[in-house]
Amino acid sequence: MSATHPIRLRVNGRAFAREVAPRTHLADFLRHELGLTGTHIGCEHGACGACTVLLDGVAVRSCLLFAVQVDGADVTTVEGLAGEGGALNPLQQAFRDHHGLQCGFCTPGMLMTLTGFLAEQPGADEHAIRDAISGNLCRCTGYESIVDAALQAASALRKA
Repeated sequence: MSATHPIRLRVNGRAFAREVAPRTHLADFLRHELGLTGTHIGCEHGACGACTVLLDGVAVRSCLLFAVQVDGADVTTVEGLAGEGGALNPLQQAFRDHHGLQCGFCTPGMLMTLTGFLAEQPGADEHAIRDAISGNLCRCTGYESIVDAALQAASALRKA
């Protein structure tokens, strides 16, 4: 049995080919192999949402996936959200406008969850947004500013 397996994937638009141990979680691969430390590791059980990334456009918990499972996939991390020259995207700008972060630990997961959700439901209302982030834990903001930011971003995305 081989100690490593080859994988090829795209992360934030860039192609990567690496050898990975079979038990390497995607979150660890992103952080330690690629240096993308915006993906936070919280509970390591998929319950907190801090490690959320987009896998082929769908929000997933990267602590619950092995890197070998994403061979051939397209992964987007929080580092991949900003536009040309680091310009904030509408959701990032809304988080800034509404102070949608405090300690910042949950922020990458919130942004990734909401990015995937708003891509599918740009007309989402407050109830739908609260439901979408119900699997992401935040101990600082009380969620109000995050929901306000998501509503602003949804409005901006509908107008774009």
